[in-house]
Amino acid sequence: MTIENRDDYIQYRFHRAKESHEEALILAEKDKWNAVINRLYYSCFYAVSALLLKHDIKTQSHDGTRTQFGLLFIKTGKIDKTYGKLFTKLFDYRQKSDYGDLYDYDEDLAKPLISDVKSFLETIGEHI
Repeated sequence: MTIENRDDYIQYRFHRAKESHEEALILAEKDKWNAVINRLYYSCFYAVSALLLKHDIKTQSHDGTRTQFGLLFIKTGKIDKTYGKLFTKLFDYRQKSDYGDLYDYDEDLAKPLISDVKSFLETIGEHI
């Protein structure tokens, strides 16, 4: 995919969001639950990045992305607060599994998040 303009970049980021979700599905088949959490978080992150870019909002960090999403879309009621909570939960889980010791997520925790993130992507897609 070539990125010639802002709309192409928005579509690229949203494509990466969907691709990361697909990667989570593949990893789930192999019971790689920490990696599933990682890919689900990045799926949400890429989708929110695309959404913010669509509205000319630039951020410099993951925290900045979460903060702007919360302020401009969750607190205003444009997007249901359950999606803000999901994004934050995945951020926290990913931080623990990527950087902490002795965090091994299991199927019971991770598998339901796969469908939650699919719904998240559908909702963000409607706003893009």
